[in-house]
Amino acid sequence: MKVYISADMEGVTGLVGADDVQMGGRDYERGRVMMTEDVNAAVRGAAAAGAREIVVNDTHSTMRNLLVDDLHPAASLVRGKPKPMGMLQDLDSSFDAAVFVGYHARAGALGVLSHSFMGHEIEDMWLDDDRAMGEIGFAYATATALGVPVVALSGCDVACAEIAEWDTDVLTAPVKYARDRFAARLRPADEARGAIEEAVREGVRAAPSRTRPAPDTGEHALTVRWQSASVAQQLEGIPGVSRTGGGAGPAHDRAVRVRGDLPSLFRLFGVFMGVAYALTGQAPYC
Repeated sequence: MKVYISADMEGVTGLVGADDVQMGGRDYERGRVMMTEDVNAAVRGAAAAGAREIVVNDTHSTMRNLLVDDLHPAASLVRGKPKPMGMLQDLDSSFDAAVFVGYHARAGALGVLSHSFMGHEIEDMWLDDDRAMGEIGFAYATATALGVPVVALSGCDVACAEIAEWDTDVLTAPVKYARDRFAARLRPADEARGAIEEAVREGVRAAPSRTRPAPDTGEHALTVRWQSASVAQQLEGIPGVSRTGGGAGPAHDRAVRVRGDLPSLFRLFGVFMGVAYALTGQAPYC
């Protein structure tokens, strides 16, 4: 059995503020330890469920956050950037299950450190014009389009509720309970990691009996509304990208829309963020 773990940072046990998750922040080094321990809990759960190959992808900011020397020896690590597929680099249909560790709620939600890929630049995202999404929804839709079931997620309670909007069979481990965007009631660290390990163990164990999602090669629409009209204008120069309505609403100068299969859209979105960074100086957080 092969298990893929995509690891973000904002949804990690104990972390609530920018200084916890941004390189150079006063608590960032401690945040790296917390992130590594959450990932190790997920690796332990996957191994206990019979996984013989476990791949971890470090997906936050520089994508060099996990402490390599302290990572569970059962896992290999995808580290650094750029990665063509970003948060899903190296995921393919050979995997039996995918796990999201340390994920956070989308922009506009009152979850801990909520945003969608970039701290402020992305206001809203939609799949197929009418389904609001952030990192959780986009990663879930793309993984399942590749034929890989998402079986477990850890993060704040709002992030856990968000994945349930996509799939109620995904097991969740809430490690903190949002009180505002930068405040939460924290579960004790050992308890939180025990919850992660259990959710992953049970999710991976059940994966062979679940109906595997059929690969989706069909065409979908991705719409992104940016804070800056300049970003939208520059993206319009990419073939197939047009400025159009934000979601199902009227035309909006700051929204762009493009069609394609989900893995291609996920990869193209990485190019979008590169353009946005060049114009605004705001690096992707993920």
